[in-house]
Amino acid sequence: MVVANGYLVKFLVVGGASFAIDLGLLALLHEVGGVDLWIATPIAFLVSLVFNFLVQRKFTFQSSGRADVSLLKYCALVVFNVIATDVVVIVVDGAGYPYALGKVIATIATTVWNFLLYKHWIFKSPRRNDGAADARDESGAPVPEPLPKD
Repeated sequence: MVVANGYLVKFLVVGGASFAIDLGLLALLHEVGGVDLWIATPIAFLVSLVFNFLVQRKFTFQSSGRADVSLLKYCALVVFNVIATDVVVIVVDGAGYPYALGKVIATIATTVWNFLLYKHWIFKSPRRNDGAADARDESGAPVPEPLPKD
């Protein structure tokens, strides 16, 4: 179950922390450091993406899969999210509604599909040789296979 294993709560907490890092670093770079917005914004965003990937991978989903494969999938999802968000905001604005409504709609949509794709595609538990998924305890942590008896 999603909530019982804490995946959803952890996912949302890490997402909130990622946003705080993004906004905080943007403010620090721009307001304190005097870095132009066009430079500070992508720097802060990229730092928050790296934080998000690493913490979601190890803390939230406790993935033991190949990090390079997960990172490639994660980057593809980021590109898709940027395009989808842009499309939603432009369509909502073009329909005469506030662009901020489009941003809220896009954020809700990307949050839902990001959670599902993180859990079932990007950070999916690898299959064992017998085809079964790795066993997990109540917290979602991987359970080591028992040692063979002699």
